[in-house]
Amino acid sequence: MNTALPAASAPRQTLAGRLIQTLILWVGGVWLLCVIGVVWYVDREINYNFDNELVEVSHRMFDIALDEFDRRAGEVPDGKFLIAPTPTFADAAVMFQVVDKNERVLLRSAETPGNVFDVPLAAGFSNDEAWRIYTVRHPNRDLYLQVADPLDERRVTLNRTLFGLIIPLGAVLPVLALVLRKIAREELQVLQRLAAEIGERSGADLRPITLPGLPQELQSVGDHVNRLLDRLSQSLDVERALAANAAHELRTPLASARLRLQTALEHELRREDIEAALDALRVLSQRTEKLLQLSRAESGASFSRERVDLAQLAATVAQEFWQDARVLDRLDLSVPDSGEPPVVLGDFDVLAIALRNLVENALRYGGDGPVQLAVEADCSLVVRDAGPGVSEAALGTLRKRHVRHSAEHAGYGLGLSIVATIVQKHDARLELRSPPAGAATGFEARIVLQPA
Repeated sequence: MNTALPAASAPRQTLAGRLIQTLILWVGGVWLLCVIGVVWYVDREINYNFDNELVEVSHRMFDIALDEFDRRAGEVPDGKFLIAPTPTFADAAVMFQVVDKNERVLLRSAETPGNVFDVPLAAGFSNDEAWRIYTVRHPNRDLYLQVADPLDERRVTLNRTLFGLIIPLGAVLPVLALVLRKIAREELQVLQRLAAEIGERSGADLRPITLPGLPQELQSVGDHVNRLLDRLSQSLDVERALAANAAHELRTPLASARLRLQTALEHELRREDIEAALDALRVLSQRTEKLLQLSRAESGASFSRERVDLAQLAATVAQEFWQDARVLDRLDLSVPDSGEPPVVLGDFDVLAIALRNLVENALRYGGDGPVQLAVEADCSLVVRDAGPGVSEAALGTLRKRHVRHSAEHAGYGLGLSIVATIVQKHDARLELRSPPAGAATGFEARIVLQPA
């Protein structure tokens, strides 16, 4: 079977290239709109100025033309019109004609072609194919003066002005593109440094990224990356701690179970050896459960934030312990009698793990005395025992793992470490007292949570 190789993907455009292309397109588009606006404005101003000059010339020429007509009125032959004298300077020539209300031509300039004023007789401006004509009526006589201005002069003036504006603008556009390209490349070098810093990070190097002078958007990216690196570092620490804890906590019960089973084989499976091996395996199971709880508490990956009724939480945990007849008479549950039950935001199952560990510790290290599980109105969970308690020096080490406080048994080791981690993840406080307030002996653990 023939398999076709995947086509090589086209090289991706760099961010600097995309930014330069976008900037040039937008700047070019804005430049083109500006040019169109300049063309419109210049054409409007040129026509406005030419029209003002045409009106001014017409008003000045009317009296001169009428004086010429009145002086030579007797020289007008039938069906003809008078021709105004040619001016001395050629550039002073004005093409005009004087007509009556019946559109009969009375006087016309010598330079005026016959078809120039082929427009309706009405005051104001009108356009012929090649001429701009202004017609003005005399205020006292039924006579009109029409003055013509060639449109070619306006076009020439407009083109000359636009060429003077557009050519410099067109020459500036390539220079502007080069400047934009240079600025974009220089400004994006900090992004390349950020990418290089991220690329250098590995599982062995999770230090925060420090790049001074980052713009606000990239500073936000750097902060998020640093938080991600911190979470990765915490996850790796959890894995390393779990491995260390497993090696520390499981070594002894595994060795004990192996030794007991080996002794049982050598002595034809004596009952006491089998029971000792089962006890060792039970300890192994308990410590394995503790390690799993610790791993979940430290990772915090599955924590939820829901409304948790602390009275219901404490009752659920107490019911688990009351199933053991030996604990039924020792464990006492106390909840607020009236008012709304205290409610917090947290993970019900995880908080149950923390509370269960406190109760286990109290039952194990509190001797044979009573253990009180209390829910208080200020969103506190309290576990008290009447045992010997711990010394003030040992009180500060209870949250540490694998701390032995006596030769007979471990202190409040892994259990309190799990509780402390869960409490921290819930933004709460873990308060430890020995003895409790108002008591001579005993131990109290209090979890103070924030109300929902």
